Amino acid sequence: MSAADDAPRPLVDQSVLDRLREELEEDEGYCKVFVGNFIEYLPHRIGRLRLALTTGDLEGSVDAVLSLKTSSQMVGAERLASLAMDLEGELRREARHSDVAVVLPQLAAAFLRPINQCSRQTMHRLQSQCSPGARR
Repeated sequence: MSAADDAPRPLVDQSVLDRLREELEEDEGYCKVFVGNFIEYLPHRIGRLRLALTTGDLEGSVDAVLSLKTSSQMVGAERLASLAMDLEGELRREARHSDVAVVLPQLAAAFLRPINQCSRQTMHRLQSQCSPGARR
């Protein structure tokens, strides 16, 4: 593992937003719609994850974390996607060898606070980058 691997991922990767803008060039309101939908639905995704983890629902936890990871990657929310990937790895490792009714609430305690904090920061960053006055 190199020193670059230890560096935190960017909150939002502007190149992903730029690529999305190019792909949707016929729709100048891409941020307003695509990124707006991500921002609007993010609390629901995190709520689903919280519920599944705290109730010991392994299948629901995996589904919710995959939804969070994939949607985050699609808008360039690299740090949030990374947290989701870390949680996904722990879910897959721990669930095979442990009592999910015990381990999932423990994972909730370890991961939900950083995910919540990162999601708030990510929403603010995306809103500022996609606001009408923003250059990009």
